[in-house]
Amino acid sequence: MQLVVARIGRAHGIKGEVTVEVRTDEPELRLGPGAVLATEPAATGPLTIETGRVHSGKLLLRFEGVRDRTGAEALRNTLLIAEVDPEEVPEDEDEFYDHQLIDLDVVLADGTGIGRITEISHLPSQDLFIVERPDGSEVMIPFVEEIVTEIDLEEQRAVITPPPGLIDESEAVVASSRDEEEEAAGEADEAPKDDA
Repeated sequence: MQLVVARIGRAHGIKGEVTVEVRTDEPELRLGPGAVLATEPAATGPLTIETGRVHSGKLLLRFEGVRDRTGAEALRNTLLIAEVDPEEVPEDEDEFYDHQLIDLDVVLADGTGIGRITEISHLPSQDLFIVERPDGSEVMIPFVEEIVTEIDLEEQRAVITPPPGLIDESEAVVASSRDEEEEAAGEADEAPKDDA
């Protein structure tokens, strides 16, 4: 089974290094020196990692055969894909591979069905479940402990306790400065005037 483990970003320096957006919880295993990765687009690879290091909180990689900034820039936005045994599971029981989560049913704590996970979006701040609802619409659910309370792989479901408005927009509490200004203006109109 193939899994996307990173996306190549900008070139770093002039010696062929690139920044990468990591999409795996095990970068030391998947993105270490000597790792051979397939690519998307396929014509770009396969790529073999020569060196890796962290600089200012970003992972920098250099690939065999890429020696300058021009070569590094040519790799920008390429997806790096690792071959993974489908039976393999992360070491930490609270971590999951994307392929384990795709197609899970999303339900509320009371069992009410919300939809099915069709995609995992990896953002810098957190991961998001893209959930397709029965009517074909999509909802994004942050994959955080406060909202996703249980992942049950045997039952093939993710249990969530969403805050008001996440699933049903009619429950959302809207508060903006414009609303407050309109409310204050309305109160001023209603205030009694002094006719002295």
